[in-house]
Amino acid sequence: MDPNRLKGKNILITGAAQGMGAQNARHFAAQGANVCLGDINLDGVSEVAEEINAAGNGKAVAVALNVTSRDDNAAAVKACVDAFGSLNVALLNAGVNKPRMFMDIDEDNWDMIMNINAKGVLLGMQEAARQMIAQGPMEGHPYKIIPVGSIVSRTAFLDVIPYSCSKYAVLAMIIGGAKALWEHKITVNGYGPGVVRTELWEQLDKDLVKIGMFEKEGQSMDHLAKTMITMKRYSYPEDVQGTAAFLCSDDSDYMTGQLIMIDGGMIMQ
Repeated sequence: MDPNRLKGKNILITGAAQGMGAQNARHFAAQGANVCLGDINLDGVSEVAEEINAAGNGKAVAVALNVTSRDDNAAAVKACVDAFGSLNVALLNAGVNKPRMFMDIDEDNWDMIMNINAKGVLLGMQEAARQMIAQGPMEGHPYKIIPVGSIVSRTAFLDVIPYSCSKYAVLAMIIGGAKALWEHKITVNGYGPGVVRTELWEQLDKDLVKIGMFEKEGQSMDHLAKTMITMKRYSYPEDVQGTAAFLCSDDSDYMTGQLIMIDGGMIMQ
């Protein structure tokens, strides 16, 4: 790992109190980035920021962020600029899932997932882009907006249809955003994790038992690893951090409108 790979990058990360968001923040800071960590769980995200600052690599600040609020998204961008002077990269990681069988999907389930996973990404993209446009083009390198997709940005499963729809929406925003924002020297790329052992997946595992997809907790990830993942194992946040760092770095400058799958060969297309 190059301790200077992300030096000078000021990166906003949403959903950074736990899981992939928190691990990406640690990884980016270890490579020299300054990170502004946003999450609706301010206590959790503050602990991650304190941990990063204690490690003595890149600097970190924490901000309360409800991604469904435009004002909160604008405030998170401002917090990054106030702390570090500018915004170079926005990694839009916040997301939720609550499985339901198709005929059991109701308006509350649909609205909750779509508001956080789809509208939250749109608002985050827009507010990050407003700041980047106001700053003017960087010399030599583009700004970067990185919405986080999923395996279900490329397919759908019968028990997570609203989640699948929200992540297809993320793919559409990656492609449309790339076309819309390049005139301002902003690239838009994303990555699609698969089965990642995080707090979100552990809750999802419990929910899948409740709706009858599995008999007991702990079966879902093992089942998917054995039956659908080419590499025959589920992943951890550390399996995702390298690709995320690549997309934040200058190495990805000549890319836009792309979604990179990080799923152990689960979805091949």
